Amino acid sequence: MGTDRKISRALISVTDKTGVVEFARSLADEYGVEIISTGGTARVLEEAGISVTPIEEFTGFPEMMDGRVKTLHPKVHGGLLCRRDSEKHMAEAAAHDIKMIDLVCVNLYEFEKTVAAPDVTFVDAIEHIDIGGPSMLRSAAKNNDSVTVVCDPADYQKVLDEMSVHAGCTTLGTRRRLAAKVYTRTAAYDTAISTWLNTYLASEDAKVSGEEGSSFVPPAAFDLHLEKSQDLRYGENPHQTAAVYRFADGFANFASSGSPLVGAEQVQGKPLSYNNFLDADAAWNAVREFDEPAVVILKHQNPCGSATAADVTEAYDRAYACDPKSAFGGIVAVNREVPLSLVEHFADRDKLFVEVLIAPSFAPEALARLEKRPNLRVLATGGAEGHAQIEARTVDGGLLVQCVDTVEEDPSTFTFPTMRKPTDAEMEDLIFAWRVCKTVKSNAILIAKDHAGIGMGPGQPNRVDSALLACQRAEEACERMGMEAGGFACASDAFFPFRDNVDVLAAHGVTAIIQPGGSVRDDESIQACDDHGIAMVFTGTRHFRH
Repeated sequence: MGTDRKISRALISVTDKTGVVEFARSLADEYGVEIISTGGTARVLEEAGISVTPIEEFTGFPEMMDGRVKTLHPKVHGGLLCRRDSEKHMAEAAAHDIKMIDLVCVNLYEFEKTVAAPDVTFVDAIEHIDIGGPSMLRSAAKNNDSVTVVCDPADYQKVLDEMSVHAGCTTLGTRRRLAAKVYTRTAAYDTAISTWLNTYLASEDAKVSGEEGSSFVPPAAFDLHLEKSQDLRYGENPHQTAAVYRFADGFANFASSGSPLVGAEQVQGKPLSYNNFLDADAAWNAVREFDEPAVVILKHQNPCGSATAADVTEAYDRAYACDPKSAFGGIVAVNREVPLSLVEHFADRDKLFVEVLIAPSFAPEALARLEKRPNLRVLATGGAEGHAQIEARTVDGGLLVQCVDTVEEDPSTFTFPTMRKPTDAEMEDLIFAWRVCKTVKSNAILIAKDHAGIGMGPGQPNRVDSALLACQRAEEACERMGMEAGGFACASDAFFPFRDNVDVLAAHGVTAIIQPGGSVRDDESIQACDDHGIAMVFTGTRHFRH
């Protein structure tokens, strides 16, 4: 049999009981495997009629200290770590009555799930740190020449299938792959504990120093754990290899929202590309800024169309009208269930080519219509609430980490430094523009009218050029839609360094401006607004997207 190893004795101790009864029964009934088990797992197996050797009987030592000590025993770890091809090891095992353990089936206390609860206590978190489980997994994985180790219920049937082919044995290749999976799992487990504890300590330090209040306090140490979600055909360009990874375990509590892009159900369509992921992420984050029905059409990470309305179909119509040319080949993000009418509008009426359509869910009749575009990537997230706490990006030699930027300012805290104050209608458009402008690459200017982003000036090296570009696009949109130009609301993601920004905006029909304020030349911008009869609002918060 070569490197094949027969399984005669198995130790099973699992938190997740999924499939464990069936697995243990097959081992015992079909292959005569002796089952050793602990605590709750042993009770479940015995109740199912499976013969079990309790761990205390196997070790000759009782469980103690509320179960903290039960498998940390030489008879367990000796049975796992003993090299079967070593005469010395086998002689020492015989001298101490240590029996070989050929298979370990263990999954761990649910630490990650425990600390994800908002009301978790420090004591409860600590008690959900598994010690014996990782120890057994690591011992078994180290000795994979002889021991089969299973930490995932999804692998139960694979092990049984292999045993059926190899007369109750597993192959070396399988044992090594399972061992690698163990070390990935234990590394993730330790990372979750480290991340939680360091974050907890940083939060406690912030309370002592009086700096409490931030949703995320950067800890002294920061451990990442990611699992490959899929390989990508290539990166930004065909000569770049790429893959997408998902944040896993404890780190996902910070770096993933409740309805993240990575993890969304792909209902249909071609696999997402690297650029699809970047654009879809930007669009998905943008549309979730709104509580009312909203649609954002995004191209190259900038919102070329955006609108809110009474329903998402109307919101789509208004977003598309902002810039139909740029919408071609873009990403459409919707913060409500997608009805058939919205699909009919973009697919049948507008004949719009869309790379990705992302939304919480889709009506059945909408999905049936989307099937006529089999290459269209359709993503269902299951919800649209909230954002991740943090975001990270790599730089050469390290990682930049920051809180996610969301528009949470209370309009009641805004200040109005100009002689003229905005009307109610202008204020509504200003707040809309303020939310959308945050998603535009800086220097960013967003022109809005009637709750739609009709002109965007993204990424210019100076703010005047961004203003000019945004105004030109807004005027073109008005002409295209048969709407009178002017009466525009303008949002700027950062302050105006000179009055020339205001002068340009005034010349193109802007009547109200929202911006952070804070420039040493604010007085000049305020005076320019007063000269032109423009209402200006200061938010006190910058939303710069580099």
